[in-house]
Amino acid sequence: MIDADLQAAAPVGGRKEQIYRVAARLFSEVGYRSTSMRDIAAALNMKAGSLYSHITSKEDLLWGIVQSVADEFDEALLPAQRSELPPADRLRLALEGYTDVVTRNLEFSAVLFSEWRQLPPERQEAVTARRDAVERVFRGILQDGVDSGDFAPDTNVKLTAVLALSGANWLPNWFRPGGRLSQTDVADSFVGLLLRGIERDY
Repeated sequence: MIDADLQAAAPVGGRKEQIYRVAARLFSEVGYRSTSMRDIAAALNMKAGSLYSHITSKEDLLWGIVQSVADEFDEALLPAQRSELPPADRLRLALEGYTDVVTRNLEFSAVLFSEWRQLPPERQEAVTARRDAVERVFRGILQDGVDSGDFAPDTNVKLTAVLALSGANWLPNWFRPGGRLSQTDVADSFVGLLLRGIERDY
C-alpha cells in the first residue's frame, strides 16, 4: 500500500488525460529531464501556465504516469494469482496479462521502465516496492511449479522471473501495434521459451 502523501491523481478523462498522454509521449521520446512544461504545453496548444489548473508539477505528472501503469500491472496479475490451474498455465496467464498492459500502454510503460529514477527517493522506494511485488507473483508461480514437480528442481526461480519480466519490459523498444505479432503471440512465445528451459523431463 502506498502512503497517502506519496499518491498523485492518476490520469482520468478529458483534458487531464490528454496532458498525461502527451507528457508520456515526450518523456518516452526525449526523456523526463529534457522535457519542459513549456514543451508539454506547446504540444497541447496551451499556455504553460494553463497546465497548472490541471496538474501541480512535472514531477507529479511523472508520478501519475508511473502509478497508472503500476496499477494496471497489479490488476492484470490477479487472475494468475487467484487461479487454481497448473503452474505452467498460471505462468502463461501472468505473462499474457503483463504483456497486454505493456503493449496497450507503450509510452506509459516506457516512462515507467526508464524514467522512474528521476523521482525523489521516497517515491523511488514506492516504485521499487511495487516492482518487487510484481516479481514475487512470478517467483511464486515458478516456485509452485518446482514444488509440484512440474518444473525442474534446479530451476533458478529468481533468475527465471527476472528473465520473463525483462523480456516484456523491452517491448516498448520494438513492439508495434498492428504488426506481425500480437501481444498474445509475444506472451505465448515468451512462455514457450521459458517452459522449454524449466519444464521437467520425464
